[in-house]
Amino acid sequence: MKIAIPRERRAHESRVSATPDTVKRFVKMGVEVSVESGAGEKAAILDKAYIDAGAKVYPTREETFSGADIILKVQRPRTTSDGGADGLSEYPDGSILIALHNPFGDPIGIEHYAKKSIISFAMEFLPRISRAQSMDVLSSQANLAGYKAVVDAAAQYGRGIPMMMTAAGRVNPARVFVMGAGVAGLQAIATARRIGAVVLPLM
Repeated sequence: MKIAIPRERRAHESRVSATPDTVKRFVKMGVEVSVESGAGEKAAILDKAYIDAGAKVYPTREETFSGADIILKVQRPRTTSDGGADGLSEYPDGSILIALHNPFGDPIGIEHYAKKSIISFAMEFLPRISRAQSMDVLSSQANLAGYKAVVDAAAQYGRGIPMMMTAAGRVNPARVFVMGAGVAGLQAIATARRIGAVVLPLM
């Protein structure tokens, strides 16, 4: 079996579908792994790290996909229908594509899979049950979104967040209002509290 990890083509997408640690696990199971050169650069993972993990790194997408049974991606390929290049043209017919497909919110492209007999698995549709927790991509991304929301808000706020005691007096802590207490909301609350804010959640 061969798994291919291509470079993400969408603008502002810095994630990669597999890390060197994941590749090591695949290789230990006897799976051949091919990685497109530069796939992990935006995530601060160099080609050498994949090579050290046992993967083969190829300079082109065509070479990466050659003979692949399974293709791992973060986001589904763009097609000419949604204003991108026909990313599916290089995908092997009959291959398995595992990614975030957003088939309800962004259904363009599903019919293209059928034309190439591509079997697609939408990671966001995995049931949120105990035995599937390690594959729960929605919770992991929501967790990061909650954290990043507070970090970005603090940068825009332009003042100090925690209470500060100085010789000239006291600076009161910022008050942070978080709407919702789901995965993202809970992480936002925790992050804001860690940096010293007074948090007011709305549940």
